[in-house]
Amino acid sequence: MNSKKPFDFLIFMTVLLLLSLGTIMVFSSGAPHAYHHMHGDTYHFLKRQLTYVPLGLFAMFITMNIDYRKIGKLSPFILISSIALLVLVLVPGIGIELNEATRWIRVGGQTIQPSEFAKLAVILFFSHSLSKRKDKLKYFFKGLSPYLFFLGIIAALLMQQPHFSATVVIGTVAAILLFCAGAKIKHFVLLALPAVTGAAALVISSSYRYQRLVSFLDPWSDPQGGGWQVVQSLYAIGSGGLFGRGLGKSLQKFLYIPEPYNDFILAVLAEELGFIGVFAVLMLFLIFIWRGIKVSMNAPDVFGSLVAAGITSLIAVQVIINVAVVTSSMPVTGMPLPFFSYGGTSLIFLLSSIGILLNISKYSKYDRV
Repeated sequence: MNSKKPFDFLIFMTVLLLLSLGTIMVFSSGAPHAYHHMHGDTYHFLKRQLTYVPLGLFAMFITMNIDYRKIGKLSPFILISSIALLVLVLVPGIGIELNEATRWIRVGGQTIQPSEFAKLAVILFFSHSLSKRKDKLKYFFKGLSPYLFFLGIIAALLMQQPHFSATVVIGTVAAILLFCAGAKIKHFVLLALPAVTGAAALVISSSYRYQRLVSFLDPWSDPQGGGWQVVQSLYAIGSGGLFGRGLGKSLQKFLYIPEPYNDFILAVLAEELGFIGVFAVLMLFLIFIWRGIKVSMNAPDVFGSLVAAGITSLIAVQVIINVAVVTSSMPVTGMPLPFFSYGGTSLIFLLSSIGILLNISKYSKYDRV
């Protein structure tokens, strides 16, 4: 193992910038909603986010200073723990139902979302196992199928909540890890048909998913119903223009966009800071992805390389889906924008992942400039 080097400062600063901008936007986008629903407390979401951010940074500094190989040895236990939490969500009296979905567990007066833990758990377990068994991936049954089995268990539990977006993210990141580890293209081609068929069946079998698909195809056909979110999002983006209305001056956040501090926070950013603001934020994400890939390509071992690729992919996939949903480039699905959207569990586990990535960067061989 190489001697330690400084962690990747560019990744660290990029994340801090995104986090700072995200906290500002949570306050700006959430203030009207908080005033209306939280007894006039316009600072409600800001105060809670300012609680989550230090917790997430603390978790990041912890994982940043733990040898990632030690975390890898715990990956089977981490995966089993995540599956156990996903099962607990479905137990009556333990899981919390909100907006016709049961995705949360209440612990000591706070809620946690086990699906966020499952994302990191899958990355760690797959990376650790694949680093030891990558030579067997050329075989479908004794190489690829065990990973599909674990992925199937997690997907089945997530769909019981239901949590389609988390299923898509975990499935996509897992596929990227398998591909990076050397899985054969023909196996992915063979799996594509049943995967697409299953996804189509899930959409058709659920009235709200089918409605979202119809609304995506023509949101203006029902602007007061199924197309409401997308239409209001497009209004916000369009009215922002090149430079935006100005920070804090969004109109669509005034109870037009549902929960604008969450999945559609990018639309409020576009309205207030315009194309220039959105471009700057997306450039920060691109810088992060570039450096994450660099860490992965120069990691000292296969495990570190796969973990870095998985964490970078996790951020990239979530950003792509969030931007696509907000711009009506794909059907609406609940996907927070990393480091921006309001939320505790997501932020804490994301920053924990960043800490692991920074720890890997300490051992990676590349120019830090």
